[in-house]
Amino acid sequence: MKPRELRLSTTPTPEAIAELRLGDIVYLDGLLYTAREGVYMRALEEKANIPMELPSQSAANFHCSPAAAIREDGSFDMGAVTATASFRFAKWLPEWIAKTGAKLIIGKGGMSSKDYKDYFVPNGAIYLSTVGYGTGALLGRGIEKVEAVHWQDELGLAQAMWVIRCNRMGPFIVASDMEGNCLFERENARIVQNLDRVYEGTRPAVLKRYGETDDRSDEVIG
Repeated sequence: MKPRELRLSTTPTPEAIAELRLGDIVYLDGLLYTAREGVYMRALEEKANIPMELPSQSAANFHCSPAAAIREDGSFDMGAVTATASFRFAKWLPEWIAKTGAKLIIGKGGMSSKDYKDYFVPNGAIYLSTVGYGTGALLGRGIEKVEAVHWQDELGLAQAMWVIRCNRMGPFIVASDMEGNCLFERENARIVQNLDRVYEGTRPAVLKRYGETDDRSDEVIG
C-alpha cells in the first residue's frame, strides 16, 4: 500500500500530530531550527538564553549539518542540509523537549522505542527521519530562506542554531507515534521472521576471521 503524504506545520497542533501514522511521508512548512550538541550544551548546560521564542515560532528541531555560508554582505547561502544521527543527542532531549516545547525532532535513523516512550510520548512529540542517504540537496529545495543564524561565533557554522523557513521541505518519514512505537523496530522484526526462508538451501559460511558468524539475524556494524 502506498504511504500517505501529508503537509505538516512546524508548529503542529496536537490533533495534527495525533493523526500521524508510522510510515507516513511528511513535508514541512514554516520555521524550523537546527540544534545539536553545541546548542544543547550552550542552552542547557551553560544556561544561555535561547535566541528564539520556542515553541511559538517553531516546534521543529532538525539534527543536521547545513551546507551553509554567510556572505560578505551578511546574507546567507544554504543549498543543502545533511541530517545526522539523532541517537547521539538522546541524553539532552528530555530536558530540551520539556524546555522548548519541541513537537517534531528530525534527523537520521531515529532512536529506540524506549526513548520515544520515555521522552517523546509524555511531551506529545514525534520523530521524523530522513529517507535514505544523499538527500541533502533534495531537502535543500524546501528551503525558502534562512531567517537567522545564532551562536555561529561561539559554535561554528556546523553547530550554530540556524533558523530556516521551509516550504514543502521533505520527504521525511514518521518514525515514531504517540504510543512510542518505532517504525524501524517494527520493520526489522518483520524482516527477521523471513530470514530463514530467504537463506533456505544456502551453505553455511566458512568462518575465517575472529568475530565472523553465520547467524544471519546478527546485525553487522562496520
